Amino acid sequence: MTSPDDDLLARLRALPDERCPPADSWQQLAARLPPRQPQQAAVFAPQPVRRHRRWRRWSLPLGAALAASATLYSVLPGLRDVPEQAPMSAAAPTALQVQAHVLAEQYKQAVETLPSAQAPQWQPALNELDRSAQQINAALAESPGSRYLLDQLQRTYALRLELTRQAAQAASRQPS
Repeated sequence: MTSPDDDLLARLRALPDERCPPADSWQQLAARLPPRQPQQAAVFAPQPVRRHRRWRRWSLPLGAALAASATLYSVLPGLRDVPEQAPMSAAAPTALQVQAHVLAEQYKQAVETLPSAQAPQWQPALNELDRSAQQINAALAESPGSRYLLDQLQRTYALRLELTRQAAQAASRQPS
């Protein structure tokens, strides 16, 4: 027993995939339309910009709260008799700094396992990657909590290793 939906689906599947209109259909349609009357361009006056009422309602209290918190932030440290803590750089290294150190050690070990490549055409790119790694390490020293810098260092080391492998392969293919 077939349902009405099955009959409908069968009829839909029987329809052609594409149907092209006759070539002169646009001309026939244009002939049936009434002629166009010239129209004058409408002039619209610019509407004033509407600001949200909610923003106006909350802007004064938010500004006052921001000013009060800034005042408290600047005044309260002077009222306390607690000595300031030692700077963060003197503290133990952060987890990202430890990861960067481990990453650098793994990179050095990986470079030592690769054959040395005497490919002068590759040297400028290798030097540039080394400079980039040094700059990222310096930035990590200034901003030890930056995950982005650690990711960049990892990408730079990976590029340097891949380029070193390619240089070694190119040097081994060249006749001596």
